[in-house]
Amino acid sequence: MRAFGTLLEFTPFVSLSLVLAQTSEGGTGCRCLYGESCWPSDDDFNTLSSQLSQPLIHPVPPASACYPIDNPSGNCSDVEQNWFNGIWRSNHSGAYENVNFETYTNKNGSISGCYLNTTLGLPCEQGSVPPIGVDARTIEDVQAAVRFVDQHNLRFVVKNTGHDYLGRSAGRGAFMIWTHNLKNISYDANFIPEGGSGDEAVPAFTFGSGVQWNEAYVAARDQQRFIVGGLSAGMSNGAAGGWVMGGGHSAFSAKYGLGVDNVVQFTIVQSNGDHVVANAHNNADLFWALRGGGAGSWGVVTSATYRTHDLVPLTMSGINVTFPNPQVAQTVGTKFVSLHPQLSDAGWGGYSSITKSSLFAVFVAPNVTLAEHNATIMPFYDFVRNATGDSGATVFSDAYDNFHTWLAELESQAPPIDQLGGNVELASRLLSREAAEERAEETASLFLSFEFIAINFVAGGAVARADPESVALNPGWRKAVAHAYTADGWDSGASGEVVRQVRQRIAEAVKRLEPISPNSATYMNEASLYEPDFRKSFFGSHYDKLRMIKQKYDPKSLFLVAEGVGSEDWDGSLTCPM
Repeated sequence: MRAFGTLLEFTPFVSLSLVLAQTSEGGTGCRCLYGESCWPSDDDFNTLSSQLSQPLIHPVPPASACYPIDNPSGNCSDVEQNWFNGIWRSNHSGAYENVNFETYTNKNGSISGCYLNTTLGLPCEQGSVPPIGVDARTIEDVQAAVRFVDQHNLRFVVKNTGHDYLGRSAGRGAFMIWTHNLKNISYDANFIPEGGSGDEAVPAFTFGSGVQWNEAYVAARDQQRFIVGGLSAGMSNGAAGGWVMGGGHSAFSAKYGLGVDNVVQFTIVQSNGDHVVANAHNNADLFWALRGGGAGSWGVVTSATYRTHDLVPLTMSGINVTFPNPQVAQTVGTKFVSLHPQLSDAGWGGYSSITKSSLFAVFVAPNVTLAEHNATIMPFYDFVRNATGDSGATVFSDAYDNFHTWLAELESQAPPIDQLGGNVELASRLLSREAAEERAEETASLFLSFEFIAINFVAGGAVARADPESVALNPGWRKAVAHAYTADGWDSGASGEVVRQVRQRIAEAVKRLEPISPNSATYMNEASLYEPDFRKSFFGSHYDKLRMIKQKYDPKSLFLVAEGVGSEDWDGSLTCPM
């Protein structure tokens, strides 16, 4: 799943990215918002437009096509049909993967938005969708937009797909730089990072910041290469943006490492409008920060270049279990938790969920034969069968020629997943090797105390073997074997009090998950708005160094996002310095 802002203090109704604590006209140094006297004039926008390859855009919430109810302004049937489709959502500048970021919580607790359910009788309002922006199709478009933002001191956001559980690309009254249409893809069998030498050459793809993983995988298939990437429903998340800058986990990370371990170069527009390369030879400190220092804090990334890997056979295996009673759930859960270090050491990854009544898990591993699969995983399946009396336990396994044949079959057989288009917030922690190996029973008991826990096998193995100081990523990743999260949400049109209660439960869930973590670490792209200390959870011991790099490359703090580096110096709306 994917990412909102943070609370410096937990308030009754609001998250950091959704509420205006004060306006830019309320204090020196505040950013300018739409509707204020400081907002650029029509002539200013006309001047900007003359510098762009595309007309300015005016994002609106996607459900606005269904209003007015008696005479819809757009194709409401299209909206209804595609509401849960991540690709469709990403193609709309005003749509977000989680619709709570299209809304805005007012100071009195009421919620402003535009709902698909027109029978609610609520008005269609702009919510937290920025009212104007740039559809960036060229580097020059990005540069012009950044300089315009700086010139007019605007509160602004950078948006690609809107696939973000921290809401970093939403902002009420903000200006938007939409990078979704920077779709360039190139492959170089002997890519040398700028400034490097021939002995650094690797087969690599360069993706523009608008490229999505479904597009990247097609390109990799055409070149018969494998690339570590995201595997969300529909793979609509971006390949060169927040995914990698937050770490970039994958079911194949135990074998090949995280996204930050595979990226070899970025290009980025800085706060002064310059377009530069960041790699091991140029702007090396910025390159370090971009690999795990979080999206939206460093500039507008225009491309990312990843090393690729040879295609190899792949084995997939899975189990679906119904627990007959709580004692069996605890027994199987304990064994399942203790399995994680062994699996990651053997290069296995995957995804699972566990509740008081069931366990579902899918495991994948490259270059593992069915015989090796049987030796590694079948003992666990046999244990489950014995524990459940062989009732309600279904197992499966299969071998594939390579990643691309596996992915094609997965897409053809998997039922649609309504992973997107709802109001969702997360609480998460990395599962430490120590908690899995030495406290498996206690950890399983904690997991089973939740209504729902997802466990992503996206750490350990190659992730653990990487130098924790090589990238800005929280060093806790190198001591983890998985990432665990729980989720909560609400129906569209719910009252502010209902939303407040959900957010309170999420804040409490963060604290409950603390015992499993390596020093409070978590995956920032699938995390909570209510971290007690986001600096510790997202960046760990690397935060002070990141602050210094931030000051060097963005001295005006032009690039601010919820729970991002330097955001603690600003108010809850990231509009005024504190």
